[in-house]
Amino acid sequence: MKYRETLYANYHTTQSGRAALTDAKSLFEREKWRFEKEILPLINLPKSARVLDIGCGSGSFLKALSDKGYTEITGIDLSEEQVKLAHQLGVSQVQQGDLIDFLNAADHKFDLISGMDIIEHFTKNELVDLLKLIQNHLNPGGIAIFRTPNLDAPMATVYANGDFTHENYMNASSAQQVLMACGFQQVQVFESNMQIPYALKEIIRKVIFFILKFRFKLNLFATGRSTQNVLISPNMVIIAKNHG
Repeated sequence: MKYRETLYANYHTTQSGRAALTDAKSLFEREKWRFEKEILPLINLPKSARVLDIGCGSGSFLKALSDKGYTEITGIDLSEEQVKLAHQLGVSQVQQGDLIDFLNAADHKFDLISGMDIIEHFTKNELVDLLKLIQNHLNPGGIAIFRTPNLDAPMATVYANGDFTHENYMNASSAQQVLMACGFQQVQVFESNMQIPYALKEIIRKVIFFILKFRFKLNLFATGRSTQNVLISPNMVIIAKNHG
């Protein structure tokens, strides 16, 4: 048996739900809040846009899209447990299956294909094949949005190695490199949202992060490296536009 069959069969129980230290509904709402702050402001598409969310888990991003008015939304996830949970939480647009098979069988293209915390689960060879497949299934001018761990972040291993199923790690530069090589244009990489939903804690967090960022830039300066295109947020958000 391949490790993925074992790990993904009960992924929520052994990883996403376990790591959250909370019940499934609370985790779902917290993830949805994060997507509303972090991802939705970066999407400038008509509400009729056709959207596919790969590795969608419990469907929290789809719910954020639905609440924003998007109607043509579909999610695909390999884990039977995650799909069942999504349906229990009211996200009926989630279906179980292999995303490669799903894309190969699709009879239409999409305006947006998103992948939140998913592309790190593929080997380099698998990821290149997947990105080419995604690019081929986007309409002209369509966009792909991914969130993935940022290897340049302080204590990056906490995020990169916190999941046994992770296979590859990137920083902003290598993310741009691989997506451009796979046919995407205008590849942009942003810091992930680190906001805490409590005013006092958020102020403290901002101050500490400012200090960390300053020290990080000093380290780069001392080693003769430019700070341009270097991020230190735990995750990074990648936006890539298809040609057209």
